[in-house]
Amino acid sequence: MAGFNNKGVAICCGALLLVFSLAGNAQCLDCHGVEDDPAVARLSGAVHGKLPGDEENCIACHGTSDNHVDSLGDESPDVSFGPNWKSPAPDRAASCQSCHEGQNHRLWSGSAHEQENLACDDCHNAHQQADLATASHQAEQLCLGCHPRVRSELNLPSRHPIREGKTACTDCHDPHGSLGEASLKQLSVNDNCLSCHEDKRGPFLWEHTPATEDCSTCHRPHGSMHERLLTARSPALCQQCHAAAFHPSLPYGGEGLPGGAPSQYLLGKSCLNCHSQIHGSNHPSGARLIR
Repeated sequence: MAGFNNKGVAICCGALLLVFSLAGNAQCLDCHGVEDDPAVARLSGAVHGKLPGDEENCIACHGTSDNHVDSLGDESPDVSFGPNWKSPAPDRAASCQSCHEGQNHRLWSGSAHEQENLACDDCHNAHQQADLATASHQAEQLCLGCHPRVRSELNLPSRHPIREGKTACTDCHDPHGSLGEASLKQLSVNDNCLSCHEDKRGPFLWEHTPATEDCSTCHRPHGSMHERLLTARSPALCQQCHAAAFHPSLPYGGEGLPGGAPSQYLLGKSCLNCHSQIHGSNHPSGARLIR
């Protein structure tokens, strides 16, 4: 069975195995021994236990915690991530941001998650994860644990393939904050969608105005009862805008389905039977988006 000295070095079968640099944290190990505290033991395999040249891993995150030391553990550390004590979310986030203040984390202040009083440790485990950049399937479970409506939408017939691992929440959203709405990675909904759907980007000779303004006018981002993530089934969707313009504008209902008098405007792809280039057309004769 392995033993540990006060430098955080494991002695196993006569060999010295460096667990992680704890020379500056010997005082912490007096109470939080690697054998006694599972959280400390897991740190040896986590990214925070492998910081080169950093011999004060505990102090870097938890502070010097003089009151905690003097009271022999009766007082909380300066910054505690639980479970016995838990510092306020801003203090916990500030501890992480003391190192992680640039790149994707610079917009955390004022972000949706920050306003919900969340902190980094609500999603990340600094003592356990080998890589804090959460894998796609882990991110899905984390996100859907707090977003039940999105979880339900991912069970609808038409949806983004998040459950299959082909896309992830973080492909579209930045959980650390963004300049766009809904924590989107790009400034606008269209820029976000078109980062994957390049064939819909244009510019087109003949444009469909709703498609150039906002993809969510016609599509739902997470899941829908209708094909292609549409907000409503065609022709009902199309007739929300195209009511009486150079085209039959009668409302269509169930009487046009098989069993009654089948209508070409309801069967197949409905309006898209003719207007197939719904996002835009570059054909000289494509003013009606038919080619």
